[in-house]
Amino acid sequence: MTMRIHIITLFPDLFPGPLGASITGRAITQGTFEIIPHDLRQYGTGNHQTVDDSPYGGGPGMLFKPEPLTYAIENVQEGLTSPMEDVPVILLTPQGRTFNQNRADQLAECSEIILICGRYEGVDERVRENLISEEISVGDFVVTGGEIPAMLIVDAIMRKVPGVLGSEESSIVESHAENLLEGPQYTRPANFRGWKIPEILLSGNHQEITRWRRNQALLRTALRRPDLINEANLTDDEKAWLKEKLSAHNFENE
Repeated sequence: MTMRIHIITLFPDLFPGPLGASITGRAITQGTFEIIPHDLRQYGTGNHQTVDDSPYGGGPGMLFKPEPLTYAIENVQEGLTSPMEDVPVILLTPQGRTFNQNRADQLAECSEIILICGRYEGVDERVRENLISEEISVGDFVVTGGEIPAMLIVDAIMRKVPGVLGSEESSIVESHAENLLEGPQYTRPANFRGWKIPEILLSGNHQEITRWRRNQALLRTALRRPDLINEANLTDDEKAWLKEKLSAHNFENE
């Protein structure tokens, strides 16, 4: 079954863009995934197909007018292959909830998604109140428009769709799976300029290697993203090991 993502944008020619290359490009070519851009300008009003106007009450910037965006959303919904109530309508905006791996996993379960690339100062509030089911931000910063955030979100979703990655295990052990960052990785040669890889990786003891990798992921996450480690599911032994390592690390850096 093909997963379909509809993208309402003023710049449809930007898609698929980088998503058309590498792993994601192969998923599109194979029909596992379909990206469908919709040109918002086609729904603009007047001779110039206007999509924006100044805000009531004054103030800087412009807003998406309610008519073009409403017509665009409704037109996309009319052509859905999935029940409309099952298809999230997502506005990409700095005011939205911060996107994370958990939300990517959830959205990967959808058969269709509608993404709206915000621009200017935002959209008329009436559209947000009546037609938008969710607002998403990719971080606490502002970019020119929602097109690049849309690509980031689509990429994160695509990786979780079965058949996209060459190995299903890849999505399990990568960073942010289980609220952990991925630990250090090494490849050949084992000794480069005197920089040697950890001996455990040459031991052939896969059980111990797995334990070592898990512990390294715990330590790296605790040091770099302590906010994530608090959400991770750790055993009592892992908590004790991590506490000891962190104590030693703090001592070494004092």
